[in-house]
Amino acid sequence: MLSPEEHQHRAASHHQAVSRYTEGFLTRRPAGKQHPVEDFLFTYYSFKPGQLARWHPGTGAVLKSAGNSPQSGWRFYTTVDDGTCAGGVTVDAERFSSERASIISFARSLLNATAARPAQLGCFGLHEWAMVYRSRQHGQRHDHVPLRLGAEGTDEVVESLKLTCSHFDAFRFYTPSAKPRNTLEPRRENQLQMEQPGCLHANMDLYKWAYKLIPAVSSDLLLDCFELAWRIRELDMRASPYDLRDWGYEPVAIEEPAGRAEYVRAQQEFSRESQRLRNRLVEVLDQLPVSAPAA
Repeated sequence: MLSPEEHQHRAASHHQAVSRYTEGFLTRRPAGKQHPVEDFLFTYYSFKPGQLARWHPGTGAVLKSAGNSPQSGWRFYTTVDDGTCAGGVTVDAERFSSERASIISFARSLLNATAARPAQLGCFGLHEWAMVYRSRQHGQRHDHVPLRLGAEGTDEVVESLKLTCSHFDAFRFYTPSAKPRNTLEPRRENQLQMEQPGCLHANMDLYKWAYKLIPAVSSDLLLDCFELAWRIRELDMRASPYDLRDWGYEPVAIEEPAGRAEYVRAQQEFSRESQRLRNRLVEVLDQLPVSAPAA
């Protein structure tokens, strides 16, 4: 049970923490300016900055005094009337589990399947390179950002190394010329069989699963997933073919052995962090009542 002072303090602290990440994007957006690294989490994913800034205590917490909590008017919250904290507000786990049964079931299956696999660390972030392979024919993503090695040099790197992407939502952005070069064929239909904890994009997607499971998932866990995704995105783009030094990012030159070793070290640490967050998300799901989908 959280007193009004406690949940107001936590909500304010959460809002302040989120603002450190969203301020730049919200300032740039009206002016039509873009940031090739920082904007990704707000443009690729569907969760808006204002939604991220909302504080949710998570399943099991009770906010005392409904009149002082905005959550009382939010979806999937209900008033406690069992005499223990009359008038308090808490997540309606029964309703959430019923209305979100399909997403809960899929998320649990995907998170458990991914956690059970060993991390594969040999991709070297080449998915970003494959997205611009032979881009003169297909058009370049991030066309406002120059390529470090130029178009020909970028193509040579793709042709000299093995493409082993296991993540469908990265693979689907490959250029048509790059797709046949991938040793795997990730599809939406085989996602449960393909995702593994060494994949940067699978680990960034923990943020997606966290916000899809709001308000059962607490904002503390959501922000931990967001912050991991923020740091992974930085590595993802530093290891990409783009020259981001004007934005303050030194490249991880995966075209060289030293750069590939640096990438793998960071990938291993992100894999360990992601497994801990993956387990925390599963713990939340396991606490929810089992429910059939709502009719």
